Amino acid sequence: MREFLTIAKALADESRARILMFLHGGELCVCELIELLGLAPSTVSKHMAILHQAGLVDSRKEGRWVYYRLAGEGGAPCALDAIRWLRRCAERNPEFAGDKRRVAKVRRMSRSRLCERYRT
Repeated sequence: MREFLTIAKALADESRARILMFLHGGELCVCELIELLGLAPSTVSKHMAILHQAGLVDSRKEGRWVYYRLAGEGGAPCALDAIRWLRRCAERNPEFAGDKRRVAKVRRMSRSRLCERYRT
């Protein structure tokens, strides 16, 4: 029951749902997520901690930057089912269509230049 509730709570926030959809296209660094969401770095980090605790995302650290991706096939079945469910529902939502264009634009940006903005 605890796993289910942790995942449900993680999905119950618009920013976290958007992050999961952003990650469908592949790995993103925290700087890219900050740029996409327009939120403070600390707020994005908090969202990522909640998603990570729920088993919905995996992370890796490279230098001072953290990179996130959707949970892999080795993840908890409930978390993987939740990710698939979110994707099916989001594909019919026009708000997520706008996010799809935004994430494509951010992915074309120079990651190093983008991260320089948030380097402090």
